Amino acid sequence: MASEPLSIRDAWSKIPSPGSTETAFERFTGKRMERILAIVAAIGSSVLGAQALIAAVNTLSHGDVAHVVMLVVVFVPLAAMLVGCLIGRGVRVLSGIFAVVYVLALAAWPTVVDPSAKGAGEQPWIFFLVNVGVVAAMLAFPVRIQFAWAALMPFVYGYVRLVQGEFSREFWVTTAFDVSFTLILGVVIISLGWMFRSVAAGVDEARGQAVASYSTAAAAAAAEEERAAMSALMHDSVLAALIAAERAESARAKELAVAMAREALTRLANTEAAVAQEGSDEPVGTSQIVVELRRALSELGADAIVEERGGIGLIPGRAARALVLAARQAIGNSVSHANGRGLHIIAEGHGDEGIGVTVSDTGPGFDVESIGADRLGIRASIFARMAGVAGTADIRSDEHGTTVTLGWERT
Repeated sequence: MASEPLSIRDAWSKIPSPGSTETAFERFTGKRMERILAIVAAIGSSVLGAQALIAAVNTLSHGDVAHVVMLVVVFVPLAAMLVGCLIGRGVRVLSGIFAVVYVLALAAWPTVVDPSAKGAGEQPWIFFLVNVGVVAAMLAFPVRIQFAWAALMPFVYGYVRLVQGEFSREFWVTTAFDVSFTLILGVVIISLGWMFRSVAAGVDEARGQAVASYSTAAAAAAAEEERAAMSALMHDSVLAALIAAERAESARAKELAVAMAREALTRLANTEAAVAQEGSDEPVGTSQIVVELRRALSELGADAIVEERGGIGLIPGRAARALVLAARQAIGNSVSHANGRGLHIIAEGHGDEGIGVTVSDTGPGFDVESIGADRLGIRASIFARMAGVAGTADIRSDEHGTTVTLGWERT
């Protein structure tokens, strides 16, 4: 049994905290899409490569060193690219190497083939690999270079064919058809790759936003649970101890009150760490307080706006946290007891010197003096919370409405 707590701690230590997840998980769909594109490209390129190799071997003559060198220069990078695509290693680098090598080999083709040789006018084997070069560019380069590659490579092939045919008339028609067909197919290939990648990136972005929203909601729920636990502690322990002390008359009753007070203080001490996590003294911009107030309105379903006035400054984080929570309580009271009628929030900054927040409504109001001692919604959540950070809180209410004024100033 002694090893069980250690195992649990080790397991929890390996769970990533919200916001610290690596990009390996954030780009899950994008990486899967890249893998699919690489496999599909490998299958299609293998078919075209086999056709080109068969055509090259059939036209290869004995002692033709130039053709042999061209075969090695083209097919070795192609084979490396196909292997890389199939195993999922070095796809971008190997595809980029083949794309560049193929363009250079295509440009050097007229120096390899003699125009007067037999069969020189037939469609060369290197033509079968034009769209393979486009696919390699799609796997290796950014989108702009991909489209440039798909647009320019067919014209390079057309120019090479015309040079090989010495710009004779019979070459123009067939070359124009080959160039247009290759150009259209290349643009379609690049467009499909771009579309699939965009969809995958959109899915990853949506997943990232959902995870971020869930993390924020989980953190807010945890904070709300801690505040609820603290409120329950205040009601059950502290308030009960105070009431018992007030009503204690006999020695036995006083001893019980002291015991209850000691237990309440112990429980408060045990929750000190959780309370301390509600905020730090790191400076917070007054504009961030306005953002939090607007978020509170949205979460509480209140139909109101936050009017921002004054200058923007920085105040301690604990003061900002207390101010937001007190204002949130005032907004919640307005929504609960006045249905949010005429709800209006004003946040007036005083630079780095402080900030004031006013929450007002036009509800039926209430008698502030008649609030019971056991009602902690206003006394603890507003007055005590602001007093804890050396702030101020004032509530004015009558039949015309209620106004809660909160403030914090640097001393």
